[in-house]
Amino acid sequence: MTAHASGNPLDPDRPPPLCGKGLGSGPDPLEAGAVAGLGWRILAGEVSLPVAVLRDSALRHNLDWMGAFMQAYGVELAPHGKTTMSPELFAMQLEAGAWGITLATAPQVRDAYRHGVRRVLMANQLVDRANMAVVAGLLSDPAFEFCCLVDSAANAEALGAFFAAQGRRLRLLLEVGVAGGRTGVRDEAQVREVVAAIARWPQSLALVGVETYEGVLKEETAIRMLLRRTVAILQSLRTAGAFAEERVLLSGAGSAWYDVVAEEFAGAARDPAVRVLLRPGCYLTHDVGAYREADARIHASNPVAKTMAEGLRPALQLWACVQSRPEPGRAIVGLGKRDAAFDAGLPLPVLRYRAGEEAPRPVPAHWKLSAMMDQHAFLQLEPDDELQVGDLLCFDISHPCLTFDKWRHLLRVDDAWTVTGAVHTFF
Repeated sequence: MTAHASGNPLDPDRPPPLCGKGLGSGPDPLEAGAVAGLGWRILAGEVSLPVAVLRDSALRHNLDWMGAFMQAYGVELAPHGKTTMSPELFAMQLEAGAWGITLATAPQVRDAYRHGVRRVLMANQLVDRANMAVVAGLLSDPAFEFCCLVDSAANAEALGAFFAAQGRRLRLLLEVGVAGGRTGVRDEAQVREVVAAIARWPQSLALVGVETYEGVLKEETAIRMLLRRTVAILQSLRTAGAFAEERVLLSGAGSAWYDVVAEEFAGAARDPAVRVLLRPGCYLTHDVGAYREADARIHASNPVAKTMAEGLRPALQLWACVQSRPEPGRAIVGLGKRDAAFDAGLPLPVLRYRAGEEAPRPVPAHWKLSAMMDQHAFLQLEPDDELQVGDLLCFDISHPCLTFDKWRHLLRVDDAWTVTGAVHTFF
């Protein structure tokens, strides 16, 4: 990772030591760089459970897959970093060709900057003065490229005054929204008001593009209408000479509809004066819930995805131990809400392993979690199913974002479940 400006308290080339849950025995805290050489084996009981792991082969596959997909449409990738908030994973994405990293808040931007990220799209409004000050401080580095969203004249006026007082110039994307949705201008009158407010601060504000987030909608026809409206606003503002830079930015796409955004924005991307940035964040680790459903839709309908033999693979999994068989048909697993997402479906058991066996085996299809508490999960099975205290279970998850923010570090593993390294998170 690129070195940060001098005086920064975090060294991107020497991440903080590891401590806490999901580590093997040994010194505590442990230098992150030492993990790869320890050869911890999950299946040999050499790592404290539960543990969150990232499979190296799936990460590499997903990086390559998304890179090829974006290239086919002539668009660029600015993956949303809020999913992982992991500098090591940011570095992997940038090394694989990402334009930069998308983030949601000023503190997230600051953490990414401290770890070497020098190009950020903040897909959110910058409103309160303390957060404005965070960004203004980072803009003292001329190598730092930043833009954020604006959807109101009031916000534009406040930003203009603040950044004028700081002697900085803030680059802005006009956000386009829909009635009943989240943020974003709703009509042409609001577009004109915001653009006029930005124009009143030519020394401190620069309109450089247009953005939307289609994920607030659930129906494809409505999504395409929003995307086409966004492109039309971009072209109208170009014609009016409203942009401060020759090459303008056009951005959209969460993790569920990036294919539709690529299709709708591909025409604009063929114009050398337009840079199209798509922002899916969950593709890197994927999941077996909402995003697997989206992946199935994409492969069934998208002409580029149809030519790619395999879709995204789930890379984020959790291993936990059976700690009680208190009654027939029930097992209690040492995994809970403190360890895994539960907002978009409970973790799904996929593998089982008992010490001495050659390799993990798939679990029966009827094994399901019925509930989770803070540190316990309730596994429902048939009364005569063979499962005992001490057996290991591997779980897939739905919604990687909420799982990542429950771990200060995750272990990387090979396909034999041997630890190859670790990544940090900064939530």
